[in-house]
Amino acid sequence: MKTLKTFLFVFFIVGCTTVFAQQKYDQLTYPKLKSYNIPKVETFKLRNGITFYLLEDHELPLINLHAMVRTGSILDPSGKVGLADLTGMVMRNGGSEKYPADSLNKILEDHAAKMSISIGTTSGSANLNVLKKDFDSLLPIFIDVLRHPSFPKDKIELAKKRLKSSISRRNDDSQSIAFREFRRLIYGPHSVYGRLEQYQTIDNIKRNDMIAYHQSAFGGSNLMIGIVGDFNIKSMKKILKKAFDHYPKGKSTNLEFPKVNYNYAQTINFINKSNINQSVVLMGHLGGFRKNPDYAALQVMNQVLSGGFSGRLMQHVRTDLGLAYAVFGNYNSNVFYPGVFYAGVMTKSATTAKAIDAVKNEIVKLQQKPITEKELKDTKEQFLNSLVFRYDSRSKILNKKMQNAYDGMPSDAFEKYVNNVKAVTIADVQRVAKKYLKPDKMQILVVGNKQQIGDQLQKYGKVNDIDITIPEPNVSDNATSAKGDVKQGQFWLEKMANAILKDGKKFKSVTTSEQSTQYNAQLPGGKMTMSATSTVTFPDQMTTKINTPGGTVTMTLKDGKVERKFGDRTLPSPPQLAEILSESLKRNYLSIALNSKSEKPEFMGMKTVDGTKLAEIKIPQKKPVHFFIDTSTGLPQYMQYTTYSPAAGGKVKVKTTFSDWKTVDGISYAFKEVTTQNGKKASESDYNKVSIN
Repeated sequence: MKTLKTFLFVFFIVGCTTVFAQQKYDQLTYPKLKSYNIPKVETFKLRNGITFYLLEDHELPLINLHAMVRTGSILDPSGKVGLADLTGMVMRNGGSEKYPADSLNKILEDHAAKMSISIGTTSGSANLNVLKKDFDSLLPIFIDVLRHPSFPKDKIELAKKRLKSSISRRNDDSQSIAFREFRRLIYGPHSVYGRLEQYQTIDNIKRNDMIAYHQSAFGGSNLMIGIVGDFNIKSMKKILKKAFDHYPKGKSTNLEFPKVNYNYAQTINFINKSNINQSVVLMGHLGGFRKNPDYAALQVMNQVLSGGFSGRLMQHVRTDLGLAYAVFGNYNSNVFYPGVFYAGVMTKSATTAKAIDAVKNEIVKLQQKPITEKELKDTKEQFLNSLVFRYDSRSKILNKKMQNAYDGMPSDAFEKYVNNVKAVTIADVQRVAKKYLKPDKMQILVVGNKQQIGDQLQKYGKVNDIDITIPEPNVSDNATSAKGDVKQGQFWLEKMANAILKDGKKFKSVTTSEQSTQYNAQLPGGKMTMSATSTVTFPDQMTTKINTPGGTVTMTLKDGKVERKFGDRTLPSPPQLAEILSESLKRNYLSIALNSKSEKPEFMGMKTVDGTKLAEIKIPQKKPVHFFIDTSTGLPQYMQYTTYSPAAGGKVKVKTTFSDWKTVDGISYAFKEVTTQNGKKASESDYNKVSIN
């Protein structure tokens, strides 16, 4: 028995080895594609302009409604970019007058239903996913939200905060930065295809703008509604006609797509991101249109060049040369405006130029030498076999039918595409590569570490540095914009400096130990207390160690860069953190006192607070800071400045009060600080030890 088991085990292993040995990718054979009968989608149109698309699917007792809306963010006014996005968000999150947000959410939750509304670049969408038994009762609610969104002010403000929070984080990821800025390089930063939502454009959007946008976009003449699920078409038609019969027709939206004025030329563009050790590279130029007769040949060419692990870029740049962590590309062809051709690579900083040359070389080779018969055969088989997944569910079939109608494509576009791909020849691939790819006129964008990359990019021409700083809106107020007396300002600043630096005391750095409490409603108990030690070397260096419940976090600011560590592990640092810390050092009263001779203060007047007479001076900075100086002691009682906070969703007035002044080695130091934001306590710090070096 034991011998038999051993024999069977060996036989199994040998058999498996034989089977597995036949599974190499270049030995795979692909079966001939079977014909697939796409089910017919029933369509009908109401007098108010709404077109319906119906497809039965009795697999599950569910009904999915998908509406397409002829609108898009390309219609956003230039000063209100984000209007379409914001309108879609608040329509859903704000509910309607009859079904306010809380009531709407409870109804949907009680029925395990989902409802969503969003607006993209060239279209909007609204979806309702429900159980079959609940469709009749929830459809009127869905229609009411589409027709009568209430746009409550609290939901508008919440949506604005979310968008601003997203804006504040958009420079965190280098790959996202690369794709975003490459698109702006191709289309132009002020083009409707390349512009960005900004804090100011979001602030410019008012409730009436959203109401007007909704009224112009969500009329019946702009709606296409598809329904797939467990229903009878004849019965569903009756339900829909009754439900939408009184839906207003509205005015049909005319989507205009501006022409892209593009000049082919090689450029080299760079974005410095000092907290990474690799480069993200994109290179390419303007792409084409979906209706191009060469569309199928271009897609086959694209698959040969960058079709995953079997594509030339992956095989040669990554596998053979070992120059990339990832390599990718695509020749995009849009329906309404031209797409973008790009080839990209993620590589070590030291091999940035080598990776660029390797990618360019593969594009040139594709133009100069015909691909092999095997490459064409394998590519077409892989590509055609993958296309079946575009129609592997009835929901996808319905959505594609609607999308073709929205795009103005023929109903048999997919079938024609498949036949055109089958007809592509070796000569076609080389022809379109020569005609549409311009490797000597590509725009190159590198996101990387300038210090590590060095001068590698100079070989491609003059390097254009791209600024991705997120512009803050104007936060000036009357106190900030008003002008004061410079002569009196210098007098009071010198008085403050002499009070802080006894007998003109000079020093290099100050080290403090403190107990700090942060106040925030989102923290457990509304606050969190931690201890920290900091060493500040003026004017622009700082190291802080914060003792958290999970361990010590060390944060270092040096040469305009921030490094954060948790033990031995390096933590990612938001790009804006270095600027925030640098600004905090510049407005520190010790820094102001040390640089009193070079500052240009303005005296803004006198005021009395709790019986104490204070002199107000303004220190001009990027965000002007105001010090209120006790006229008897010369010490600042508090400082105040205005900044922009994405978390708060707008302008924030920050006030820091100083007290418990003590003299340490000839330096006056406030051992207690309390900071408020818009009048609410934000933090409180008690210093137990201060050392002057």
